[in-house]
Amino acid sequence: MNPNEPPKENTTGLLRLFVYGTLKRGCWNHERFCRGVLSVEEAVVRGLLYELPSGIPVLEVPEADVLAHGTADPLADVATQARLAAEFAARAAHPELRENGAPGGRWGPVYGELLTFDDPETRLPAIDRLEGFLPGGPCLYRRVLVPASIHGVIVPAWLYASGRPPDRDARPLPGSRWR
Repeated sequence: MNPNEPPKENTTGLLRLFVYGTLKRGCWNHERFCRGVLSVEEAVVRGLLYELPSGIPVLEVPEADVLAHGTADPLADVATQARLAAEFAARAAHPELRENGAPGGRWGPVYGELLTFDDPETRLPAIDRLEGFLPGGPCLYRRVLVPASIHGVIVPAWLYASGRPPDRDARPLPGSRWR
């Protein structure tokens, strides 16, 4: 994709997933879980990025940025994402409707990749299992929908964030980028 072009509009059936760790290009889970990805774009979200003693990254996001929580129904989750993408696009087209973003506070930019898939019914459950995400159950990660920035355009993207603040063994990552 040309970095000067705005991201394609989300239509029903497209899954946008922000990744910041082992699902990124060149990392060990990308080929296994992301084969067939339609597009990969550099993207940014607000949060704090840590590395656990095991070497795995974990992201904490501000609750104010959470637009929705992941469910066990991938098609419903993609429909929620598409509805919010349409709302974001409408706001972008009408500057008078834009809201001012929340101040940064302790949150900073976290850099990763936005992956777009057209097979959410199979893709999302597989990645949920990889991340240990069980809707309504105890897990390290929770899947949440947050605003992501791609070339200055804001789109809603699912990501796996910490379900609780990282423990004291987690190391903050300078530069807000994992490897």
